[in-house]
Order: sequence, then C-alpha cells, then structure tokens
Amino acid sequence: MARRSSPLPTYRGHFGNAQAERLLWRAGFGPRPGEADKLARMGLKRAVRQMMKPRGKSRLVGPAPVLEDNTPLTPYDQWGHDHLWWFDRMVRTTNPLQERMTLVWHDWFATSNDGVGSQRLMLQQNALFRRLATGSFLSLLLEVTHNPATLVWLSGNENTKDAPNENYGREVMELFTLGAGAHYTEHDVREQARALTGWTNGWGDQGYENFHFDPKLHDNGRKRIFKQSGRFDWRDTCRLCVHHRDHPNFFVKKLWSYFIPTPVSGRTLSGLKRLYVKSGFKSGPVIQAILMHPAMYQGPRMVKPPIVHSAGLLRMRGVGIATQSWTWISELTGQRLFFPPNVAGWDDDAWLDTGTFRARWLAARESWEPDILDPGDDPTLARYENAEAPDAAVAAALAFWGNPTIGKTTLNVLNEFAQRCDSEADRDWKKAPYRVMRQNALRSLIAACPDMQTC
Repeated sequence: MARRSSPLPTYRGHFGNAQAERLLWRAGFGPRPGEADKLARMGLKRAVRQMMKPRGKSRLVGPAPVLEDNTPLTPYDQWGHDHLWWFDRMVRTTNPLQERMTLVWHDWFATSNDGVGSQRLMLQQNALFRRLATGSFLSLLLEVTHNPATLVWLSGNENTKDAPNENYGREVMELFTLGAGAHYTEHDVREQARALTGWTNGWGDQGYENFHFDPKLHDNGRKRIFKQSGRFDWRDTCRLCVHHRDHPNFFVKKLWSYFIPTPVSGRTLSGLKRLYVKSGFKSGPVIQAILMHPAMYQGPRMVKPPIVHSAGLLRMRGVGIATQSWTWISELTGQRLFFPPNVAGWDDDAWLDTGTFRARWLAARESWEPDILDPGDDPTLARYENAEAPDAAVAAALAFWGNPTIGKTTLNVLNEFAQRCDSEADRDWKKAPYRVMRQNALRSLIAACPDMQTC
C-alpha cells in the first residue's frame, strides 16, 4: 500500500498586524495605509489568497511619476528612466506579489544592461518575468532561453555549430536549474552548448533586432546529455534540466530563500518538492505554501532588499516618484534595477555594509522630502509652541508612517532621543524650533531604524 504524504505545515498562530506586515513586505513592497489592518482581519488563508490572486486586473494607483523638469519618463532611452519606470510599478501596483516575483526572476536569471546595452531589450525581458510571475517554471525557462536580452548577455546569439559557446549551457545548469555540485559533467556543458546553437539576430537603427532561430547555424547532430541521447535542441535543453532529478531540490531551496532566511529542510523540503512536481513545475503553488508556512511568521527577521525598502517607504506614505534622484540613490544602496552585479545576481548577504547603509539613510530622507518641516516657518512653529511631551512626539512620528510595528528596543531608543532633545532646548526661543527639528529627526530615524530595514 502506497504511503500517503504528510500535509505541509501551516502557520496556526495569531495573525495580526505584525504578521500581515511581514507578509506584505516579504511578498510585496510593504503596506499602503490601512492595508495591514485589512489583511489581518482576513486571517492567514484569505490574506495569502488575496496576495496570490488579488481581485480585479492589476493596476497602478496613485500619483504617476513627476520629475524635476516635468517631463514624462522615457524608459527606452533616457539614463535611469528604466529604473524609475519599474520602481514606479513597485510603488503603485495593486498586485505586489506579481511585481515582487518579477524582481525575484530578474535576480534568478540575472541579466545586466551593462552587457546587453539596450534598455528596450531589458524592458522586454522584464515584461516576460511579469507575465509568467507565478506560472510554469518550464515555460519561463523556455521563454528566458530565447529571450533577446538573455541571448546577448550570455552569448546565445553567437553560439553556432561551427563555434559552440558554453556560456548559457553552463549557467542554465549551475545557476538557473540544478545548482553547483549537481549531477552533471563538463561533457554535459559542452553538449548543452551544441543543443543551444542556432539563435542569431540582425541589426537596425536601434541596434539589435530580428532575433530568430536559423536552422543552418544549429548543430543537428546527436548529443548525449544527462546520459540520454538524441538530436536535442534548445527546447530539449530546458526540458532535460527541469526533469533532472536535482532540479526540484534546487528550485525549492532557492525559491524559499527569497521569502524565509532560514534553510528549508526535512518534511517541508520533501513536501514542497512533491507539490512542485505534482503541479507540473508551477511556482505558484510552492509560493503559496511558503507564505503559509510557520517559518514565515515564527522565524527570524530578514533584511529587506534596498529597492523593497525604498518602494515600501513611498507606499507607506501613499506618495509617488517625484525626482530622478531615485536612480543614483538606488545605485548607492547596491541595487539599481536592470544592473545586477553579475550572472549570479545580487548578494543578499551584502545588503547592509558600511558603504550601502549610508545610502539607505538617503533613501529614507528622500522618501518624505516634500513633507519636511521648516523650523523657520512661523505657521509650523506655531504648532509646536505649546509643550509637546517626548512620548507624544514619538507617537506623532509613528503616526506619520502609518503606525508600523516597532519593537520595544527601538521604541525605547526613540523615546530616549526625544527626551534628550527636550533637555537641549534650554532657552525659550529654542523650544518650538527644536521640537520641529525633533519631529523631522524622529521621522527619519523611524524610516531607517532596524525594524524598517528588516521584516
């Protein structure tokens, strides 16, 4: 009698605002005002279902980008506008999980415009990731394999039967489907390169154009890959990799790492692998199971990617992009969109260091720049003439950000800072302007505090 598989663990604890906020940050870009309350009232299952399949067609809501010179975004050709275009979608989307998975696939199949040299091709690839965000991984891999940006980035458009190029053949196994140390050999790499031959392109006024498969450039001979023989082509390469015995293990572990900082193992790993294979290699069911797992809500906090932190601050304020500065600020944080550092993607372990953390302060400040209080403005000063207790100042700053969940340690530090500011205002003429400056400082401290850098 066949042994029935055990159901995957599901979180059974309290699902309140803190848990809803974690879900919104890890599976999206943080909560809009009131959004965490709304999800918390739904309960875990309905909240996750809402994230997976939000009602209505995905839309962009809120103020559209307005740059300093009042010109519209031109993401195909203006420096940095590709980054701003996607950043805007992260801020305004009504389907944050779809946009977050677009970011995941951009990191998974890391392609950089440093090598592609075409914002147009990069945006086309971006649309592909969005379209197949939670669908079949095999379909996604097939599309990525002959995607123009990928072909240029990993020399697929220069891979011919007379001069096989191993770039994509190696990376498709090592980084995209099986992992380093999996059961494949250098011979498999060479044979994969032969199977992938045949793609080429033409040239036009905008550079690369007319990417197509040319049978004359394809090696139609027999290949032996993973101990199987046949006249394999690029489609077979994808199929062989996804059906390889090492693929489900690699896929589940890698996908899990984007949502939960502790390794997946044991019964959960086995169950997710079975779910993935049974679903026909779809990512959606695995994502949903991960978002409902106890480790999602009971485990340690994880550092937010810089772009997620920045987009989340704007979502929390309900404001849009009003400056091109977000491009260079994001570059300083270590995560400019469309420019991952290499084919392995961004290093999540390096999100916070002495170089990039200063940029997060800049991002925190930029996110509420239009609302900075002027300590020299008489109407503003008038609001702070009467005594404002330190705890009231902290409460006001937290309310400014929609009252996010803040730990006791951070709350104590904020209160201590507010009290010290009071003691520094030792003259009557200092009291009102110091309270104004204290409120500015508290808002920035909250935006950049450890509780906001992690989720």
